[in-house]
Amino acid sequence: MIKRTLTQTLIEALQSQPAVVLLGARQVGKTTLAQHLLTTHKAIYIDLEDYVEREGVMQNPKLFCEQHKDELVIFDEIQNTPDLFPVLRGVIDKRRREGRESGQFLLLGSASVDLMKQAGERLAGRVAYLDMTPLHAMEVGKENIEKLWTRGGFPQSYLAASDEDSFRKRKYLIRSYLEKDIPFFDRSVPQETMQRLWLMLAHLQGQPFNASVIADNLGIDYRKIIAYTDLLVDLMLVRRLQPFHINIGKRLVKTPILYIRDSGLLHALLTIQDWDTLIMHPVSGASWEGFVIENLLAAAPDSVIPYFYRTSAGAEIDLILLFPDQSKLAIEIKRNPRPKISKGFYISQQDIKPKHSYVVTPQESVFPIDEQTTQIGLYGLMERLKAM
Repeated sequence: MIKRTLTQTLIEALQSQPAVVLLGARQVGKTTLAQHLLTTHKAIYIDLEDYVEREGVMQNPKLFCEQHKDELVIFDEIQNTPDLFPVLRGVIDKRRREGRESGQFLLLGSASVDLMKQAGERLAGRVAYLDMTPLHAMEVGKENIEKLWTRGGFPQSYLAASDEDSFRKRKYLIRSYLEKDIPFFDRSVPQETMQRLWLMLAHLQGQPFNASVIADNLGIDYRKIIAYTDLLVDLMLVRRLQPFHINIGKRLVKTPILYIRDSGLLHALLTIQDWDTLIMHPVSGASWEGFVIENLLAAAPDSVIPYFYRTSAGAEIDLILLFPDQSKLAIEIKRNPRPKISKGFYISQQDIKPKHSYVVTPQESVFPIDEQTTQIGLYGLMERLKAM
């Protein structure tokens, strides 16, 4: 088992809050991490996707919670039982009056927005939220970055015995999403349409999202494209990176950029099975860009907000990290270990005035490009962000 960096954060959250919601895509490792707590905590695990276990709880949820009042109760796939939230609220409030403040419930879910809305409405002030990403570079080591990029961070894919087995596991995961997860959240979505949309988004990795163009290609209404894409974002499969806006008298690109979040799923959608195929594929640069963004955000403080910056004249920065004090880091991502920095990057620097800029390449060496800009490897920048 690869040690997940989120483990200690989760333990600390449980020590300070009555309930913790752990969000993440299916098969990202939430259940494995939760079951690990069974070996370190007095806890009970309930799979709410299992009919027998779900019915056993929901027949009398208050009584169930009372019977396990001295344990950490782990509810997996909590989105299957929204009626449980008001019960948990009452239980938490009762225990607060009795003097117990923390470590009561761990709730695991696969959809972020809907689950956060339900928990936020019912458990406001009683819950902490944690996002679990696929495996990232700091968990597998800098020597395994190429493997991680090729296979992605879903544990079963990354740990597979061969590239062929890894590819099969990812194709199966995609099929599982199309046949099971997506219909659970919206039964009106045609499976074939979602499959075609997902594939098109893979081909458009790292490009501005234009629902009308995609709708024309798929032959459906653009509003459905927006709704279906929202669902992929909610399931934490697609990242919608928003543009950074400043008032400088320039025309700025205002359309968000979309990325398939896990590089392994992106490659499976595009039938990229191994490293040799990846580095020769037209999507290689955009794939590296998305891979770097996901890894950097996994290492960055939770309070950081990510953006990109682009003017209509073509000046751009791939990633801007905005900190709570309004300071910014500008990050340009290059597949070439000896990148040429465009004039547009320096123009963008002048526009947004970051406290520092980085150019991330596959090469882990660090050296200054100028006083404001450093070339650095992915792992090295992750270490710097983790220390902030």
